[in-house]
Amino acid sequence: MDDRSFNPVSLIRPRRVIRGISAILLPFQSNGDVDWAGFTAHLQRTVSAGLAPAVNMDTGYAHLIDDATRTRALELTRAVTDDFVAGAFVGDALGAAFDADEYFRQMEMIQTHGGVPVIFQSFGLTGGDDEAIVARYAQLAEGADEIIGFELNDMIAPFGKIYSLEVFRGLLGIKRLIGSKHSSFKREPEWRRLMLRDELRPEFRVFTGNDLAIDMVMYGSDYLLGLSTFAPDVFAQRDAAWAAGDPAFYELNDWLQYLGFLTFRPPVPAYKHSAAMFLKLRGWLDCDDTHPDSPTRPDSDRAILQKIVEQFSDA
Repeated sequence: MDDRSFNPVSLIRPRRVIRGISAILLPFQSNGDVDWAGFTAHLQRTVSAGLAPAVNMDTGYAHLIDDATRTRALELTRAVTDDFVAGAFVGDALGAAFDADEYFRQMEMIQTHGGVPVIFQSFGLTGGDDEAIVARYAQLAEGADEIIGFELNDMIAPFGKIYSLEVFRGLLGIKRLIGSKHSSFKREPEWRRLMLRDELRPEFRVFTGNDLAIDMVMYGSDYLLGLSTFAPDVFAQRDAAWAAGDPAFYELNDWLQYLGFLTFRPPVPAYKHSAAMFLKLRGWLDCDDTHPDSPTRPDSDRAILQKIVEQFSDA
């Protein structure tokens, strides 16, 4: 694929039905406990809007929670819907070997509850050459009916890595790998993945994780976003407008993107505190505390977020 074939405008897919998956925020109470009632209510809200939930993802503090918390999130999610995905996270350190057994254990936990595993990266998974990386995904795929891959920018997590296009080509050849989330926060590598997907395996889903370019759905990406947890109802309205050819899509997308630019600014992981603030302002959470080991936003953000809440109330 050379630059002469690179024409992103040709990728635009009008009236396409978008597959939306929303990474659910794990909310906290003021005493530091998980707000399970708030979590369940937001799950129900997300499913009612028509989006599939993703739990135990970065928005659910995947790298900061224990197995008991992961399991409880899975139990509550399965009680609400049988259409969901969940993060399979393996913590390790730079230079660690690939820990297939721990991945399989995390995947089994998810599948037992009826979810599709999203394979978080780890130092062990992404170490080595391109061929080794593809082989590890193929090995993991043998342990599940379906899995979803995940390329994560290292500004979100130190173990993140954006693969070469040749690795992506190899991933397209793994039958049980049904899609992959792309979080480089750059359009061009995602466009190139879409072109290669369309050429080799059209049914494979590229889930944009680019909260700074949520209009990638226009070009054939679906989405698995943290931003959508702020407003699953507005994302659903936007998606329906695109499928209907309704120009309301563009204004809804503009306001959602404004929210994304504000809340996903550096330090990017603090977007989870922004989400808690926003959901509290909407009357959907009682407390806007974040995980104690996660970065926070200044109190001054609330006034800006309130203006966006008011805009969405009028949408």
